[in-house]
Order: sequence, then structure tokens, then C-alpha cells
Amino acid sequence: MASSSFSKILIANRGEIARRVMRTAHRLGYRSVAVFSDADRDAPHVREADEAVHIGPAPAAQSYLAIDALLDAARRTGADAVHPGYGFLSERADFARACDAAGLVFIGPPAEAIAAMGDKAGAKRRMLAAGVPCAPGYLGDDQSDERLLAEALQLGLPLLVKATAGGGGRGMRLVRDLAELPAAIDGARREAASAFGDGTLMLERLIDGARHVEVQVFADRHGHTIHLGERDCTAQRRRQKVIEEAPSPIVDAAQRAAMGADAVAAARAVGYVGAGTVEFVVDADGRHHFLEMNTRLQVEHPVTEAVTGFDLVEWQLRVAAGEPLPATQDEVRFAGHAIEARLYAEDPYAGFVPQAGRVLHWRPEDDGGVPAFAGARGGLRVDDGIAEGGEVAPYYDAMVAKLVAHGRDRDDAMRRLAAALERTPLLGVANNGAFLADLLRHPDFRSARMTTTRLDEWQAAGAPIVQRPRPDDATWALAAAAFALRAGRGHRSAGVAGYDLALVHGVARRSWRVQPHGAGIDVAGDTQHRFEAFEQEGHALRYTLQGVQRRAVAAFDGARLHLAVDGRAFVFDEPSPLPAADAGADPRRARAPVAGVVAHVAVSAGERVAAGAPLVCIEAMKMEMWQHAGADGVVAAVHVAPRDAVAAGALLVELDPGD
Repeated sequence: MASSSFSKILIANRGEIARRVMRTAHRLGYRSVAVFSDADRDAPHVREADEAVHIGPAPAAQSYLAIDALLDAARRTGADAVHPGYGFLSERADFARACDAAGLVFIGPPAEAIAAMGDKAGAKRRMLAAGVPCAPGYLGDDQSDERLLAEALQLGLPLLVKATAGGGGRGMRLVRDLAELPAAIDGARREAASAFGDGTLMLERLIDGARHVEVQVFADRHGHTIHLGERDCTAQRRRQKVIEEAPSPIVDAAQRAAMGADAVAAARAVGYVGAGTVEFVVDADGRHHFLEMNTRLQVEHPVTEAVTGFDLVEWQLRVAAGEPLPATQDEVRFAGHAIEARLYAEDPYAGFVPQAGRVLHWRPEDDGGVPAFAGARGGLRVDDGIAEGGEVAPYYDAMVAKLVAHGRDRDDAMRRLAAALERTPLLGVANNGAFLADLLRHPDFRSARMTTTRLDEWQAAGAPIVQRPRPDDATWALAAAAFALRAGRGHRSAGVAGYDLALVHGVARRSWRVQPHGAGIDVAGDTQHRFEAFEQEGHALRYTLQGVQRRAVAAFDGARLHLAVDGRAFVFDEPSPLPAADAGADPRRARAPVAGVVAHVAVSAGERVAAGAPLVCIEAMKMEMWQHAGADGVVAAVHVAPRDAVAAGALLVELDPGD
């Protein structure tokens, strides 16, 4: 093993986790090295590092997953330690071994422990041997479709088809009908091979109505292993976490002790060192079953930091340097309640489809309240990887920020976090900010009745929480006033006293009569609104409406207005006098719905296809999106190949419908 002494840390990651590691590293006196792809050249983590090295093109396989490029960056900068963050190479045993062979301290567990827990089927066998309860499943080496189908019949439905490598919800498919199983096996195998280089699968009986509860463990090289309590990560969509909290609202002290003991036993079974998380599912009767172990720092580690007051990255660095754990099990104390919300660049009102684009407005409020507070003291923490003017690229995870609130109790934390989400709008890229605030106030969340499938059930049923918010009359009028204020700065002649203005939001169009008056603006349409003392400073709008002073956020992108009112973001345009060409409506042409990477091409030129047949699969931000034939016909041309990067709207396949 490489020497434990180090002074300069290369962070083999990007975005918010790279910045998070840097903050603690700098506080402890370590120098930092950032790495970046073409897409991240101007990213915040690059600007904040002591040194930064370009490692390749935008696709992760050619940059953040390129081990040789990362080791070369360490050599060129003189870095003597590597922190993998989470995702990417953080759970790759070959990366840990490569760091060790290069004389670098790997700030994570031993390669042997990563390999042992990274093989999820092998890990379950180890857990069963250690007496840790597990859900029924198939863990065999026979990976033929026939064997998987036979085992599925024996296990019964519903079940999960899961990659034995990796994590983060990738390579996982839920099956409730045996007719879905062949496609689930094919999709999970393909996604796992692409993401982790290993398409091996396992089957696991799904525990319906379950909650996802995980335990944070820590171990050092001196034989000490402890747990830092649990986190509840039940609020998920597509098996990926959305909101996490500590402690779990359903776990009492006795169950905490039992789960903690099983988590510690799991870590000891593989000779674990460093930070790790043992994940369980908890059934309706409160029984917990081992799910998997993540051999890295988790995205949601800030909620544990909030309730314990410990800096987990500091613990990682101290353990990697050969020090003993900073606390014993008896010294661990919990204070208050903490909740984290993941801000994703995705559209929760269109199936959580990932989004990309330029950040127009992002000014989070962060009072530094996590960690280092307890009891009645609470605060807000924002970990992000974006900045105004930057781009959210389609090549990486859709999460762009995390907002964490801590309070005296759960109600305190929920209230603070919902308010923070409303005060911290992200404009320019569609995101789930308003959805998160609504979820925190939903009766099922507030009363701890969520399950791991509840969000997907709401989406399938078209529940109110996943219906797209519509601007009310006052918001329409405010948009018209914002356009008028901009016009007074040169967009229109300042000498025009009043004029007609048409606006479009989505498919809705409305006309208004705009009349400036002194420091205010009158807007009249189906309803009339008088905005008094209307002023804008930067993106902040302040105005008086019906005797009440209010505020909003407005940012223009060319002639398009992005407007946030009470945390809900809307986009308004002035309609063009020219007819719009609807290229996306042509059934002869399949186009990319978002920017991404081609994961699979199912057809070739000259092949006859029926309407609805799958053509091309685009992968963006951990999600696969199939594009289907819009009509019967013959494939005239295929314009892409697997692993090609494509822009939103790019032409993928052309069909010739013949007669």
C-alpha cells in the first residue's frame, strides 16, 4: 500500500462533490487539483482548485472514467493522493489498485473491499454468511436469458433486475409482468455494460411498500468500526433518490441499534476502511433486509453531518492519513433533524426527462449552517456545481445542486427546506425545484407514508403533484410588465406611451395592453393589474400589486423571459410574426429529444419497420430514451452510431413511407 502521508489531493470528479471535497481539503491545509473535460472547462470546481488539468472530451468514458488520464494528471501536478468523490470511478477496484500502484494514496476503502461489495451478488452471499438479513433473489453465475427467466418464475413478481456492478440506480429495471422481463434484462444488461463495463445481472424479489433506509459506517486501519446512524432515502423516482433525511421518521432507537449492528457487521466482513453506506429496505412490518453497500461517500452525506456535527470528508482524509477515527461509538450523538433535496435538471411534469442548457439565474442562499450546530440552532446549506452563465451538459448526472436544511425537529426542517427551495429558483434550465417544495408539503411525505415507488405511481396516475403548474392572471400580467420594463431600456421606443403586447407560454397565447405610468405599469387584458413602484435590480423584481409589496426573479435569454414567482418558474415569449416550422412533427424523421449519447441503434438502412417500432436509444443523465418510428416505412438513412454525441433535435433516422 502507498504511504499514508500526502499533501496534495487530486479530486477525480466534477461538480458539487469536487467543490465539497476541496472545501475541507483547503481548511485542513491540503492543496487541491481539479480535473475537467471539454464540457467543464469553465466550471466552478475548476476555478476553485489550486491547480487544474484537462483530461479529455466531454463524454465521461473519455475523461472522468479514463484512469490513465487521471493518473497522468496526478503525475504532472505532483499530487500524492486521489479522492474519487462519488459516481464515476469511486467504486472501481481497478482504479484503487491503479492509484496504489502509482504510489498515490486512494482516499477510500481497500480495493479488495470495493471488489467484494461491488459484486452485489457476491456481497449478498457474504452478508448471508455474516447473518445479515437479505431479500430473496438469484445470485448465480449462469447469465443466460433462459436461466434468468426460470429464476424469475420461481421468485415471483414483482422483482428487480439489477446489475451486480455499480450503483446509483443504473442497470436496474422493475418488472411487474413477466412479459416485461426480456426487455428489462436486455436494457439493464446494456446500461450496466455501458456504465460499468460489466453486464452481469442478478434478480431480487421486490419488497412492495418498502422504505429505503441506509446506515453510514466508518472504519479505520486500527480495527475500529462504528456507525453514524441512518438516513431515510425513500422518496425516489426511477429507483434514484430525490429527498433524503436523518434520522428516519420510522426508525426507533431499538431498530437503529439493530440496523447499526448489522451495518457494522457488513463492513467488518470485508475488512472495510473509510466511509461506506450499508443500504437496507424496510418492509411494512419494520423488518430490514440488506440491499447493497456503497463503498464511497454518499451524495446525501450532508444530512448525517448535520445531525452529528461531524465533517465526513475530514474523517475520510484523517483515516486515509492513517489516523484513528475521531470518535468512538459511545461519543456519537444526534441533534435535531436534517433533510436534503436534490435539485435535478429535469422536467418532473414530463416524466422527469433530463434537461440541458445555460444557467441564467442561480444565487443560492447558504448560511453555512451545516455542520457544527445542534439543538435549536438550524441552518441551510447549498452544495452546487453550477454558476450563472455556465452550461448544464447532457453527459453527466442531472443533479446540479443539493439543498440541506436542519431544524429542531422534522417539521422545522421540512418548513425551512421548502421555503429555501422557493427562495432559490434556478432559471434557464428546467428543473424540479417547485416539485421538491410541493413534495415536502405533500401529506404522504409529511406523515412518512412514502414508499420507494410512490413517485413513479403518481407519475403513472397523473397525480396533481406531477401536473405542470400554470401561470395565473397576475403572473401573466407580471410577465407583460417585465417585457415593458425591458422595452423602456431600448427594446422599443421609449416615447411610446402604451402599446399592445402578445405573449406565449407553452401553447397558450394572450394579448395585453401595456401602459407605463410614472414608476409603475398598467397591464390590461381579460383582467387589469396596476403595478406600482415597479423596479428591477439585476434579476430581482420588486413591485407593489393591490397594495402589497412583492418580489420575483426575471432573467431574459434574448427575447425569452424566464420568470420565477413564489419558487415556480415560467417561460414567456413574444410570438414571431412568421409561422413556426414544426420539424419535430414529421413522422418520417426521428430526432433526439435531448442532447445526449447514442446508447443503441436498433435498425439499419433498408429495413422495413412498423409505426411504433424502436429505432434509436439516447442516453442522457442516467436515463435511456427510445425514439420510435412515427409511421410504417423503410429506413432510408441512419445518421448515428452507438456512442455518438448528439445535440437536442439532431436527426437520427429517416424513414421512407413509400405509398
